[in-house]
Amino acid sequence: MLKTANLNIRIDPQTKQGAEQLYSTFGITVSDAVNIFLRQSLLVGGLPFEMKQPAYNSETEAAMQEARDIINGKKKAKSYSSADELFKELDAEYNKGC
Repeated sequence: MLKTANLNIRIDPQTKQGAEQLYSTFGITVSDAVNIFLRQSLLVGGLPFEMKQPAYNSETEAAMQEARDIINGKKKAKSYSSADELFKELDAEYNKGC
């Protein structure tokens, strides 16, 4: 006779709903998917996918570093006296790129 064990996990509702919708298109439940994941983990002796840090392009890396520098007080954040001033600068930057 096959025995079962319960596994309780906490996950945010949006992720759960998204997973339920995704797996239902395959005709399986989230519980079925977790079982597949665990069995595959045992089969390969670890996580059944490669874990890596996300790779960002140089522009994104520079923007992230600039944000860190602003947070740490190494760089002053740019400010504008009005929304019009901000939009004029954004338009000028956009037009330079065209």
